[in-house]
Amino acid sequence: MSRYIGKDMEETKVAAPTIRKLVIERFRGIEKLTWHPAAGVNVILGGGDVGKTAILEAIGLLLSPTNSSIVSDSDYFGRRVEAGFCIEAVFSLPDLIGADHQSKVWWPWEWNGADAVLSPEETQSEGVSDPVYRLRVRGSDELELAFEVVQPDDTTDHLGVGVRRAIGLVRLGGDDRNDRDLRLVQGSALDRLLGDKNLRARLGQKLAGADITGELKEDARERLKDVDTAFEKRALPKDLNLGLMGGPGMSLNALIGLTAGKDGTQLPLASWGSGTRRLAALEIAGIRQGEHPIIVVDEVERGLEPYRQRAVVSELQRRPSQVFLTTHSPVALRAATEATLWYMDAKSSVGRLVESGAAHRLKDPEAYLARAGIIAEGATEVGFVEALLRRHLAADLLDYGLVVSDGGGNDSTLSILEGLSRSGLLFGGFADEEGRAPDRWARVHEEMGTRLFRWSSGCIEKNIVELLDDDKLEQFITPPDGEAGDRLRTLADRLGLAEKDFATIRATAGDLKTLVIAAATGATPDDRTDLSSSDKKAWRKHADHWFKSYDGGLELEAKVLQLGLWPILEPVLSPFVEAIRLIVTPQGNTPVQA
Repeated sequence: MSRYIGKDMEETKVAAPTIRKLVIERFRGIEKLTWHPAAGVNVILGGGDVGKTAILEAIGLLLSPTNSSIVSDSDYFGRRVEAGFCIEAVFSLPDLIGADHQSKVWWPWEWNGADAVLSPEETQSEGVSDPVYRLRVRGSDELELAFEVVQPDDTTDHLGVGVRRAIGLVRLGGDDRNDRDLRLVQGSALDRLLGDKNLRARLGQKLAGADITGELKEDARERLKDVDTAFEKRALPKDLNLGLMGGPGMSLNALIGLTAGKDGTQLPLASWGSGTRRLAALEIAGIRQGEHPIIVVDEVERGLEPYRQRAVVSELQRRPSQVFLTTHSPVALRAATEATLWYMDAKSSVGRLVESGAAHRLKDPEAYLARAGIIAEGATEVGFVEALLRRHLAADLLDYGLVVSDGGGNDSTLSILEGLSRSGLLFGGFADEEGRAPDRWARVHEEMGTRLFRWSSGCIEKNIVELLDDDKLEQFITPPDGEAGDRLRTLADRLGLAEKDFATIRATAGDLKTLVIAAATGATPDDRTDLSSSDKKAWRKHADHWFKSYDGGLELEAKVLQLGLWPILEPVLSPFVEAIRLIVTPQGNTPVQA
């Protein structure tokens, strides 16, 4: 096996450390996850408690700049400490990291586009064309961490803290982590920026030698002398004094941090607003030339006004660093124009959101910020599905983190669902059967199963009206406010009647159900050559008086119950309802708070 020589990698040099593959096993709420993130900015969307933050925490732990990281039983999946956990990443590393110049040689793997593999024997003498390295951290059943480099012969060597710091990590998460990068602690952004290896040691000696005892009042100094005398009599250490000292997990240097002037007074930057602290930590991390650390940002909107959210996302997209970012902000999502978007569903699966759904994400970002989403064909279907699910889940859909979104028509809904199904994500779908693209719909249906509902033929209005008994048609036509005049007028116009009373329309229509379906959908028959273009336009607008709205969908679902149609539709719709229930309540019928 040939060790990589720098000149052999001219075509695959990387500007920044890049995770090509991430595998998480039994960490936090993630039992098993395999993910191939993109270079640049990776935005992870999804509802609450699906595991987005756990991904960031896993990356942060793998690249921890200290050896003092502490884990607890809650870091283990299901708190099964005996099973341990493992976080492994396949990295491309720039030359400056020095992965191939360690005291114990790191041998590179070959990247085949999906995984780290042994380079073919016939090319080993020429070096590895796309070298990568497998780095991992394991949590043992004794709550201890082991940082490792996995060699191509499957042996492991220690992954030292020096290499982890050289790769670099900037975490914009909780306030304590922001503060850490603003303090002179080992591996912090400020420590890396100053780059003075001996500074912390010199400052530690100076701080420890500060004359604190000299600041005591006379009676306090006498009490200290009494303690010293008592110690000496019992053969305990003597010559007592007061000095600055760190505590567990904190050195004296942690007391040193950036200050900034405000109204003529120097104040610790750590005491400023959370948004300012996040921006300051990010700015410090980006100042050093030649360094492009991995950046993880949990809820980028935290503490930031909308204009600053846009600024931060834009700044991250300009940097060479690989970034992992979560957000629940439509503003941040809209700003991520050059990022790779991923969705993490309720089963903790991560799938890439393809470009075909970009327009829909901009129109209705909430569908991708929810725990689970359903893409319905239009406003009518949104109202119908929401009412249907509320009745069967017996709760507000937001309690489940469930959002029903308007797909903007049959064709666009198909395109959106194609992208989501290819990503393997647990979205639902609800659409008509309009006779177009049958092969594409069949492929989506195969991927989604009962999570996709489509009428066997036609639209929602047609399928409901055709089930009605004739004596219930007048009740169906009448809207909740009891004023059916506009709807009756659409029927009368299609029959060429001046009168718009139900009895006259019924007597004239012949096939009243077909007439109702045509008016409710705004259909314009091709065989009506007597209709002018203005007449056809007016007929298309007839649908506006019926169910072509969100409220119209609610009305249709209510009429299914009122007119006794549910026993007929139950076997048709129940598989879809149960499939959605399993997404949002995998352990039962109790809502998961989003």
